[in-house]
Amino acid sequence: MGRRRPRRIDGELRREVIRLAARGFTYREILDRVDTSMGAITIVLRQWGGVTRSDMRWERSRHRLGLEDRIEIRLGLERSESYRRIGVRIGGAASTVCREVNRNGGKEAYKPAGAHHQAQLRTPRPKPTKLASNPELCSRVIADLESLWSPQQIARRLKTEFPNNELMRVSHETIYKTIYVQGRGSLRKELAACLRTGRAQRRPQGRTKRQASIPDMIMISERPPEVEDRAVPGHWEGDLIIGKNNKSAIGTLVERATR
Repeated sequence: MGRRRPRRIDGELRREVIRLAARGFTYREILDRVDTSMGAITIVLRQWGGVTRSDMRWERSRHRLGLEDRIEIRLGLERSESYRRIGVRIGGAASTVCREVNRNGGKEAYKPAGAHHQAQLRTPRPKPTKLASNPELCSRVIADLESLWSPQQIARRLKTEFPNNELMRVSHETIYKTIYVQGRGSLRKELAACLRTGRAQRRPQGRTKRQASIPDMIMISERPPEVEDRAVPGHWEGDLIIGKNNKSAIGTLVERATR
């Protein structure tokens, strides 16, 4: 008896297999959801280079295409759809689809998995921090922090000890940010306890309080208590009414006891 050939899969069923694979479903999970054979699924996905790897799942954002968008582009090309129509379906511009296709071999050779992988390689990665890229400097900063030196003292000390070596100098703000910002990975989070403040979060630096627009202004909450009952005359209450588009203004002044 000869080997059984897998059932042919066409049309929307084939597109559903590709979409499920793009969302990270395994071959077995796809088989549970689609009325076809394992061999047919294998043949369909083999032509696309395989799209079931979870590390290739890159969700779409405003500025870049996701793997499922590239799947839809390929399906649209197979149906001979225009770039504009494909763009409408994935929520992008026709020019975006055109650049994506031309950058990855043209209409005939476009492969979503390969195009997606190349896009990931082109995406810039975060630049490592100065402490993360310099183990010697990082070890020195950690030792000084554990000795209860402040970041300002550490920065000044390094500048004095290494006047001609920029690699062994770091600003106090860089030390603070490396401690407080999660994900930096070069300084342990526990080092925040070595800071003199002991805070687990960096406070905003610079001028943060709004200055009063009127010099020596007394707030209404600070007025004397006898003003409230209007028993003592001589306290005045003022108000300012601004007209439309700030083109007019009316000032009122009322004695609180006699009105």
